[in-house]
Amino acid sequence: MSLPLDALTKSLLQAATKAGADSAEAKAVQATSVSVDVRGGALEQAERAEGVDIGLRVFVGQRAATVSASDTSSRTIEEMAVRAVAMAREAPEDPYAGLATPDQLAQTWDIDALELYDPTPEPSPEDLQDDAARAEAAALGIQGVTQVQSASAAYGAQEVFTAMSNGFEGGYSRTDRGLSCVAIAGTGTGMERDYDGDGRIFQSDLRSAEDIGQSAGNRAVERMDARKPPTGAYPVLFDERISSSLIGHLLSAVNGSAVARGASFLRDAMGEAVLPDHLSLIEDPHRPRTSGSRPFDAEGLPTQKRLIVENGVLQGWTLDLANARKLGLKATGNAARGTSSAPAPTNWNVALTQGSQTRAELIREMGTGLLVTSMIGSTINPNTGDYSRGAAGFWIENGEITHTINECTIAGNLRDMLRVMVPANDARTHLSRVVPSLLVEGMTLAGA
Repeated sequence: MSLPLDALTKSLLQAATKAGADSAEAKAVQATSVSVDVRGGALEQAERAEGVDIGLRVFVGQRAATVSASDTSSRTIEEMAVRAVAMAREAPEDPYAGLATPDQLAQTWDIDALELYDPTPEPSPEDLQDDAARAEAAALGIQGVTQVQSASAAYGAQEVFTAMSNGFEGGYSRTDRGLSCVAIAGTGTGMERDYDGDGRIFQSDLRSAEDIGQSAGNRAVERMDARKPPTGAYPVLFDERISSSLIGHLLSAVNGSAVARGASFLRDAMGEAVLPDHLSLIEDPHRPRTSGSRPFDAEGLPTQKRLIVENGVLQGWTLDLANARKLGLKATGNAARGTSSAPAPTNWNVALTQGSQTRAELIREMGTGLLVTSMIGSTINPNTGDYSRGAAGFWIENGEITHTINECTIAGNLRDMLRVMVPANDARTHLSRVVPSLLVEGMTLAGA
């Protein structure tokens, strides 16, 4: 790399001004990634990638364009700026486009407090291979596991820097470390598959390879001898592994982009009850050692803790600058962008109020119904909230797990489902989405 990231972004801004842009923003990302796959105790694949990506968004009046490149030479930077300005002059006018005003920008932040970067040395390929091999061996050690489809270990590090012609400059570093295992039980047409994995910012927080491998193996074995459930209306308990998908649908529905387009089943629900009265959904972009933490957003606005839902009542949309202007509201500091894209609203870390009961207690109380542990495919109508997904898991009879279930469909309406759900107390608090197991009464099951 010929220049540090801050110098690269400033060079992009200077080139944009020279090319005729009224204002501009530049982003540079330097990334390193290493991944290792093990199969049959031997190395199957190893990859390493390093590179720098740069992106430039320019404004000519109310017209905007974005360009990106992975070449950081002076010639490329100049050509990018000229091309971006030419593109912007041909783009349609957008009355909502534009950078933040100086008074909207983040002024101070504490990067160290977020703990986004692990300063320990990058793991060697041999260390990653050893982790994956130990996970694979642990899965194969579970009785009933016949093979391991994949065992993978990975490491990534990024440096990010953003500069804008409105005066904003800021950057940070982040790391991630991952380990996963997919185990298969049974043979022929009776094979079943399941997985486990962990992803952390700090190596020291990562679960052990043995724990991940054993969990993947046990989960695969538990899925053997599956049957279809009866068709009818039953309570459905979404396991903690997949319950965050329900909250994900809620977050999509309160995304400012969807609301501004009118493509949300909650577009008219501001100030109305969307969750049970005792539940709140809180966004906190400043949680240490959490993947969704950010010191500032992609438009240079300060990130802050906020209530999306308070005591069941919807409090606000998730907004970047453009969508906030469309809706006549204030941006919430939730813009995200890559080097080749314009900003769009996204959520940082969110947490749903946890319940007072364990998952086992909810199972006992639900009587007869379905515990869902995995889902495939989806038919979600964003305008109406109609919900239908393929599911697999365990059948509950008289409050006890009796057998495994697959090849079934669960259906309902998200507006209704969200209002009646009952949370357990089993959410993993290190995740970016802290959501416990969720019990939803009266869903439609289609099986046998």
